Amino acid sequence: MSFEHLYPEVHALVTELWEHPELGYCEHRTARVVEQFLLRHGDGLAVEHFSTTGLKVSLPSAAPEDRDRRRIAVVAELDAVISPAHPESDPATGAVHACGHHTQVGIALAVFAQLVGTGTWKQADVDLSFVFVPAEEFVDLTHRAQLRQDGTITWFGGKPEAMMLGVFDDIDAAVCLHAIGGLQREPTIEIDCDLAGFLYKTVEFEGTASHAGLDPFSGANAFAMATLFTTALGLGRQQLREDVLVRMNPVIPATEMTTNVVPHRVTVGTDVRSTDLDYLGEVAARVDRAAHGCAAALGGTAHITTEMGYLPFVQDRTLNGAFRAAFAADPQIRHLIDDRGAIAAAGDAGDLSFMMPTVQLSYGGFDGTIHGRDFRMVDPEHVLIAVPRLLVRALLTMGAHLPAPLPRRSYADYVSTLAAIAPVPGGALAAQAASDPAQEH
Repeated sequence: MSFEHLYPEVHALVTELWEHPELGYCEHRTARVVEQFLLRHGDGLAVEHFSTTGLKVSLPSAAPEDRDRRRIAVVAELDAVISPAHPESDPATGAVHACGHHTQVGIALAVFAQLVGTGTWKQADVDLSFVFVPAEEFVDLTHRAQLRQDGTITWFGGKPEAMMLGVFDDIDAAVCLHAIGGLQREPTIEIDCDLAGFLYKTVEFEGTASHAGLDPFSGANAFAMATLFTTALGLGRQQLREDVLVRMNPVIPATEMTTNVVPHRVTVGTDVRSTDLDYLGEVAARVDRAAHGCAAALGGTAHITTEMGYLPFVQDRTLNGAFRAAFAADPQIRHLIDDRGAIAAAGDAGDLSFMMPTVQLSYGGFDGTIHGRDFRMVDPEHVLIAVPRLLVRALLTMGAHLPAPLPRRSYADYVSTLAAIAPVPGGALAAQAASDPAQEH
């Protein structure tokens, strides 16, 4: 079964996902579409479910007697981002696949169908699994907080949640996928692009309400505190290192303000990003000091909540050798962006890379800005035929490119690392104790 033969079905599926974007942990329609495809092409393989919408299917081992044989996971993301300025976003939720996750799903499904339909998976020097994870985009946090409170989830990110649930316990290395924004002049892929990590601060400024015209003198303006805080963050950038890509983007997600009342409460949310995990903690402490100082200067208080986002993503250079070799043998994909350094974007692939060797194959075929109002796929044949073909070529020989010795950290190590820089959810600590008896008291 060729990728050209699969193309009409895969393209129709990707179009359907584009037309029906869903936010993280709510990708129920998306998961049904993915599962139906897996069942059609899976030759009876079982589809596992995890979390709210996650799916996993594993091909059998071609050499079960080989104890040194490794298993690789191809990982695709189900969710959309919130970008209401996009003309094709969902008017109710603002969701749109301006991140290109719908094409990740299409590529992974095309590869799965081709491997199963042709039996090519038996030629691979590794065993293969396909994991479709929810909730990569760090959005819709109020809803995720409610899901956590209800006991439905523990982590806001889908890959940390899957890690906690043991989805990757039998996986030795992972291959993630992502779109490249901006129009490329020729068919393009990218490897070895590292990402920043981040945490998320919610600062609630509390002042005192009063009549804004009659008696503003009795009030303490929480909006003024928030304004002073965002100004302080801007002025503080002069003292931030430039080599580790520190970024902050403070926003006011909601407000109760009216013009005739001095506002008593305003909430500011901001990410704090860096490629350096230690420095990330240092900058976070500066943000806390700025919040408390700005509130105190205007007669109020600041209440700060810190939520760990994602760890920095450092791609495994050895494992990416499989993609260099596949690119060299590919007659259609003509441009390789190789190791341009780190960028300040982030993703929960960083969390997965903490536990095991992880790479991300990025691909062109789009125009517009990632997460922007103009993002769109313009070369579907490249995205849904050429990229899957290259991915198969790389997967078949990936065992020869695994680092030796193969690094591995536990989920307990992951939780301990995060706990050193930010609070972790209570459920995560319980899962850590369950997975590591030495943690029990």
